[in-house]
Amino acid sequence: MVDFLFKNYYNISDLINIVRILRSENGCPWDREQDHHSIRYDFLEETCEALEAIDNDDAELLREELGDVLLQIVFHSEIENENGSFTFDDVANDICQKLIVRHPHVFGEVKADNSAEVLKNWDNIKQETKGQATYTETLTSVAKTLPALMRSQKVTKRAKRAGMDFNNIDEVLERLESEVSELKAAVKSRNKDDISEELGDVLFSCVNAARHLGVNSEEALNASCDKFIQRFSAVEDMVRLDGLDMSALSIETLDTYWEKAKKHK
Repeated sequence: MVDFLFKNYYNISDLINIVRILRSENGCPWDREQDHHSIRYDFLEETCEALEAIDNDDAELLREELGDVLLQIVFHSEIENENGSFTFDDVANDICQKLIVRHPHVFGEVKADNSAEVLKNWDNIKQETKGQATYTETLTSVAKTLPALMRSQKVTKRAKRAGMDFNNIDEVLERLESEVSELKAAVKSRNKDDISEELGDVLFSCVNAARHLGVNSEEALNASCDKFIQRFSAVEDMVRLDGLDMSALSIETLDTYWEKAKKHK
């Protein structure tokens, strides 16, 4: 058994110490074996679970899930501490310095009377501190690991700063219709590479439309997924009440049930 002081209430220092113990020679074999890559998706999973707690307005669950996210941050920091690169304190220091630098209207003499001015200052400071000399660099700095819809919306938003944007939603929808036409042509050609490319263009145009309409494309698609599942469930219930099996029915028959489900939201 390791030397450890049990308490009724622990803090961040205790968490860092616990992770170090788990990673030590006398700690946990599994924890010792992990590296950044092996727990990469754990970070993503824990973050998504925290987001779900937020969506459900579940404060108790959010408290738990934020702890899981914090564990990931401490764990990755400890791996780098072992490598002699940086510590958790360095991470905390860096974010503190970043917040101070990017809020000159709070910690300096810059004036910002509304959120729009704050965001403009934030973007300018971010571009300067990251040494981004071109608009292209601001686009390529958007993480490729983001969900594709989120990444696309962020890229088009940054492109707008350089004037690369449609004037209105009508122009956006015209481009969307054009991309759909190109997709249809690609489908007729049966060239999978062309189909994939044109489908991507359609999706990108949809994201552009969402941004112009002030809609979060990621949230909109998730809402549509939820709606589909709810209506699918309603269709299955109606089919079962009629003593039938969904898989044995034609798509035309299922469409009839689907229309009924749409009327009973």
